[in-house]
Amino acid sequence: MKAPLRTFAELVRAPAALSVPGDVVAGAAAAGTLGARSAGLAAASVCLYWAGMAANDWADRDLDAVERPERPIPSGRVPAPVALGVAAGLTAAGLAVAARSGGSRALAVAVPLAGAVWAYDLRLKNTAAGPAGMAACRALDVLLGASAGNPVRALPAATAIAVHTYVLTVLSRHEVAGCPSPRSPAAALATTAAVAGVVGARGGPGAALLAGQYAVGFGRAQAALFTDPGPARVRAAVGAGITALPALQGALTARAGRALAGLAVAAAVPIGRLLARRVSPT
Repeated sequence: MKAPLRTFAELVRAPAALSVPGDVVAGAAAAGTLGARSAGLAAASVCLYWAGMAANDWADRDLDAVERPERPIPSGRVPAPVALGVAAGLTAAGLAVAARSGGSRALAVAVPLAGAVWAYDLRLKNTAAGPAGMAACRALDVLLGASAGNPVRALPAATAIAVHTYVLTVLSRHEVAGCPSPRSPAAALATTAAVAGVVGARGGPGAALLAGQYAVGFGRAQAALFTDPGPARVRAAVGAGITALPALQGALTARAGRALAGLAVAAAVPIGRLLARRVSPT
């Protein structure tokens, strides 16, 4: 991999984007509209996700200079104005692709999604509303997939993804200093188990299998925090939460009656883990 490409991959957390198309697939499956246009909506979603990552690093450039000097902006590999331009360009691309793929109905969800992404990065991230803001981004991403049909049918899937995202965002706040007490990993682990149980129940063998894969993949990393709550272990748990998300999305897709599509979504889990060894997803 050439240096500029690797730097871009680090700026936008490229491997983490594997956790994004499954939102759209799960939403489309729930709404009964999973088809060719879903691929375009998934591409739009990836653009908006990458835009959020670049905007995040631009907004955090001063803090990262102290806490994470190895990141692209504080290390001097990406000038701050360039990162901001990348974020803006990817946002515009995401909206354009959404409009092209799903018309005005998709754009009606993509615009609030883009706004939620930027609001999180620039305003909400370091406030008490931060986890809820990030959860809202993921919920809207699921509804983007459902925009061609009846989005109301995708609300349960959007809620499951939002709860997972809320837990993951709360956990990520301890990446620098570690977990101050066992209460945080205990709450995270209990919520993960509950989400997996609800999604896997009455969804058929495919949904149950993938929900179990999600629970084990994320839950095992959370359980490790009881014996080692340090920053490195927290970052590993956050990474596990990101790479395990396709299994949850796959379970939701299977629960909607699209078992093969669910298995295809979940196939991103091992790929994400492999790529995460090269470029950090957090």
